[in-house]
Amino acid sequence: MNKNIGFESLCAKEAKEIRTTKPHQLPIYAASTFQFDSIEESMAVFTGEKQGDIYSRFGNPTINAVADKIAKMEAHGADFEAFGFLLSSGMAAISTLLFSTLQPGDKVLTQGNLYGGTTDLLLKVLGPLQIETIITDLKNLDEVEGILQKEPAVKMIYFETPANPTLDCLPLREISAVAKRHNCITVADNTFCTPYLQQPMLHGVDFVLHSTTKYLNGHGNSVAGALVGREDHALKSKIFQNIKLIGTNCNSWDAWLINNGMKTLAIRLDKHTENATKLAQYLENHEQVIRVNYPGLASHPDYDLAKAQMRKSGGMLSFELKGGLEAGKKFMNSLQFCTLAPTLGDVDTLILHPASMSHINVDPEIRNKVGITDGLIRVSTGIERIEDIIADIEQAIG
Repeated sequence: MNKNIGFESLCAKEAKEIRTTKPHQLPIYAASTFQFDSIEESMAVFTGEKQGDIYSRFGNPTINAVADKIAKMEAHGADFEAFGFLLSSGMAAISTLLFSTLQPGDKVLTQGNLYGGTTDLLLKVLGPLQIETIITDLKNLDEVEGILQKEPAVKMIYFETPANPTLDCLPLREISAVAKRHNCITVADNTFCTPYLQQPMLHGVDFVLHSTTKYLNGHGNSVAGALVGREDHALKSKIFQNIKLIGTNCNSWDAWLINNGMKTLAIRLDKHTENATKLAQYLENHEQVIRVNYPGLASHPDYDLAKAQMRKSGGMLSFELKGGLEAGKKFMNSLQFCTLAPTLGDVDTLILHPASMSHINVDPEIRNKVGITDGLIRVSTGIERIEDIIADIEQAIG
């Protein structure tokens, strides 16, 4: 820098980065934009001839590093490479993929026991855009095949496994095979499992989504989402275009928090699973509990399937109380140790009543048909001492 510049100019100019060794932790790039050494370099980056950062709405080194790490997790052990994008929320990841894939006249085939926000997005946002949603039992592969034969406008099968909040599991490999026969894209929300417990792309699924707000971060201090697909997928460039133009990308601070949380992902999920298994076993024998939904229980209808495609059963479970809505509300108001909160995946135990919280806007007829009853309680089992968790739930049931 010119030594003769004015003091005001010295104040305004960026400080020169002085770095002799690499930082041990991923730096937070708080820059909104990036500079070029020449107009030729800027042209090469803008045309895609050269890799380079331009503007943080497109991504930046912090965001890109975390997205790439999640993609590597989903493709770990695979014979293919994956790309990843980090978005501003799980819903941003879902909507970005839907808008990149579907157009008026197309249809989406899905299940009835989805996260309530996803159901609302499909029916209330995509519906008015002439993108129809067909709800069916995705476990019934003959029915899925029949729908795809009769409905060539179905361009996507969208699903969660395990489902939120009933913990139903779907056969990833079989659904993917049916979809491929009909040139249909498959999308799996892998938020409940994370790639530590389940890798849908290894079973043929095209795209995987996460609300990284949940288990990937694990500490309840950031909101973001991830979208992962095969590196060679034809839609990659269109997805990136839509991220830039719609503005759904993540920010550096949330990306850094996700990265920090992911360092303990494996050991956290081991403990989450251990506690959830013990809690499920306790609830299964409780006289006030009608049923327990946990894929780690031999009584779960999808127990064998879960064992085949999940490494462990995870930290999520749900159970139905006798007494319906009033019993559910009384239980929630009686909690003293566990937390009443509309999220999941934190290190502490979080409990939700779907009928009055996450699924309050979903048609009761649709809810009840897929097992989201008025007495259903969803538990994101934390890593606290299991005796403390069980003691609170026991006194809350009364």
